[in-house]
Amino acid sequence: MARVELIMPKMGESVSEATIISWAKEVGEMVELDETIVEIATDKVDSEVPSTHEGKLVEKLFEADDVVQVGEPFAILETEGVDDTPVVKDATPVPVAAKVAAETVTKAVEATTTTITNDGDRFYSPLVRSMASEEGIEMAELETIPGTGKDGRVTKSDMVSYLKTRGSAPAAAPVKTETKKAAPAPKAAAPAHTPVNIPNTGGTEIVAMDRMRKLISAHMTMSKQTSAHITSFVEADMTNIVNWRNSVKAGFKKREGQNITFTPIIIEAMAKAVKDFPMINVSVDGTNIHIHKNVNIGMAAALPDGNLIVPVIKETQNKNLVGITKSVNDLAVRSRGGQLKPDDIQGGTITMTNVGTFGNLMGTPIINQPQVAILACGIIKKKPVVLETEQGDVIAIRHMMFLSLSYDHRVVDGALGGKFVRKVADYLEQFDTTQTV
Repeated sequence: MARVELIMPKMGESVSEATIISWAKEVGEMVELDETIVEIATDKVDSEVPSTHEGKLVEKLFEADDVVQVGEPFAILETEGVDDTPVVKDATPVPVAAKVAAETVTKAVEATTTTITNDGDRFYSPLVRSMASEEGIEMAELETIPGTGKDGRVTKSDMVSYLKTRGSAPAAAPVKTETKKAAPAPKAAAPAHTPVNIPNTGGTEIVAMDRMRKLISAHMTMSKQTSAHITSFVEADMTNIVNWRNSVKAGFKKREGQNITFTPIIIEAMAKAVKDFPMINVSVDGTNIHIHKNVNIGMAAALPDGNLIVPVIKETQNKNLVGITKSVNDLAVRSRGGQLKPDDIQGGTITMTNVGTFGNLMGTPIINQPQVAILACGIIKKKPVVLETEQGDVIAIRHMMFLSLSYDHRVVDGALGGKFVRKVADYLEQFDTTQTV
């Protein structure tokens, strides 16, 4: 009999960990190939993880609500065949790829911060060691933190909980921190984790964030800390598009069985503008810039519970307006029904969000890491506008819409960001009203 590790798969860009929601199988039960063994949640989407092997579940390495790193084993199956990867009892086996990744992270952390190693009997994941180093927590203090993971391991949640109370704990003797280069004192980061004293004004209800809200909060905060955000605004005349859509929407609905909205028209304009300014369709990895050939546009969609998710329309540069419309409608329906698959929210290279849905004129959206730009579309609103004609300037009632582009000033200069959002508006204003769909 062979013992095989099941590895937590990668669920999308910038997703490095997943939280176990529930187990579909119990220890001792047989698991078929591709059968769901565990349900997980990331900051992107809830999903089911299928088994990559067939056999008996003999050990769960994590329990519900535990956080598992991508590439880390989460269960062990007993299968037929030769045991090529023996499992050591009371230790967590780590595949070669995961070991290399862990060593890389460890070296990077050691180069700039306090060194935390696994010298004792207790195992600490690279994430926990990194958090400890950033907060100036040495091994002696780390050993005192209660762990809720398997075999008493300290998880990310344990670290977050500890840091929240650490700031309000009685003063202790100063902890010496060895660093290889000058760095701010560890206490500088404490205010971010110190509980806020909110006065009780009476009639106050306190509710805890749900899991999805916590994940969104962490992701948004990370993005603001990572990218140098800047936003440029333009106003687009949507009158011709509004009139064209009004003339074709009934026939389109009758023929295709679905509505044609303004969203696919805007996405088509974005795809065209990306072709003119390809350096807006990039991602940042440290000091490297990844230039994407495909234009995969993320579409921020509101869920029934008020949270947001960003499904991706792949290769929009190869789709016509009808194809984009069908993709938009399909993803919107499955988003609201909770039927998105992990692949549906992966691979985005630039994002669009429609704040006009909520009656807003404009917005300053937060970049969806590791992308460098996100476009917000405001409400289409009638207003008086000065038009230049051969007979002179006139005031006319037009359908106007604000476009706002938030972009990463580390790699996108103001000229590029401003030209791109202006180009999107130009394509909208030059929309071919003679086309049929």
